[in-house]
Amino acid sequence: MRAVVQQVSRAQVSVNGDVTGKIGRGLVVLLGVATTDNEADAEYLADKIAGLRIFEDKDGKMNLSVVEAGGAVLAVSQFTLFGDTRGGRRPSFIAAARPEQARKLYEHFIARIRAIGLVCETGRFQEMMQVELVNDGPVTILLDSTKLF
Repeated sequence: MRAVVQQVSRAQVSVNGDVTGKIGRGLVVLLGVATTDNEADAEYLADKIAGLRIFEDKDGKMNLSVVEAGGAVLAVSQFTLFGDTRGGRRPSFIAAARPEQARKLYEHFIARIRAIGLVCETGRFQEMMQVELVNDGPVTILLDSTKLF
């Protein structure tokens, strides 16, 4: 499972002009699911993201997690995170999970984030979405449940 995590001052996701999720300060998480992923991968990433100390404390040091900073999470499914462009200019998505598996693990990730105590807004799975955000910092972190990076 892969995630692009962006610290934001505000963000929202829309489908066909309807806002499906909106947060103030917090994290936008673009989440991709691989064919080899399972619930443990979703739990690992949810726990890792909730605990990332990337928010500034009173001294201006990146020392607080999104939980400690009182932020929220906007989770957006994004199978293109498993696009492989090594073989040419058109990405291959063979490593991306099929929708049935991906939806289940995406929802498991969201449930874990909420169980941690965070507000978690979402996009709509398998829909064309427009994501608007103000990247704060900017701070952007790449995570992979296999610890590839």
